[in-house]
Amino acid sequence: MFRTTPIDDLLIICPRRHEDARGFFSETWSRDAFAAAGLRFDWCQDNHSLSREAGTLRGLHYQAPPAAQAKLVRCIRGRIWDVAVDARRGSPAFGRWFGIELGPEEGIQFLIPSGFLHGFLTLEPNSEVQYKVDCAYAPGCDGSVAWDDPYLAIPWPLPCPPTLSERDRAAPCFCDWNSPFTIGEHQ
Repeated sequence: MFRTTPIDDLLIICPRRHEDARGFFSETWSRDAFAAAGLRFDWCQDNHSLSREAGTLRGLHYQAPPAAQAKLVRCIRGRIWDVAVDARRGSPAFGRWFGIELGPEEGIQFLIPSGFLHGFLTLEPNSEVQYKVDCAYAPGCDGSVAWDDPYLAIPWPLPCPPTLSERDRAAPCFCDWNSPFTIGEHQ
């Protein structure tokens, strides 16, 4: 159910599906299963986003301490390419990223602890993303880093220029940004 990635603390969650002629049933989150794997999160909010156009890019976003957020992300319609960047000062993986394609067919989820930047690109129109967070939205702690930063060199699978918010267009480059995260804190 839990798969590691090349970056410590980022996990891929593969919930079991029980299928029959009617369809399937799956537990998308279980406190007991997470606890058995040594993972304890106090999820406090579920978020749901719809991106109407393929090529919509949301990110790279974060929430700084004391309102840093861990996220459990899944795509329930369409397809996305989901990316997390290690922004924890002192981490051996600081500035490294990991990406994974998510869609409803597989039911795969991406667990992103606090201390990471997060963003996704929609690969199909009308893509919907649901994610749990362990800290409520705090506007004063909200921030973003440039999705196209040359230092990060994330190879977004873009067929054309992405659809971006004004906030994401104006985000600073990673090298010009002072990370509020330190490894081992706020996680």
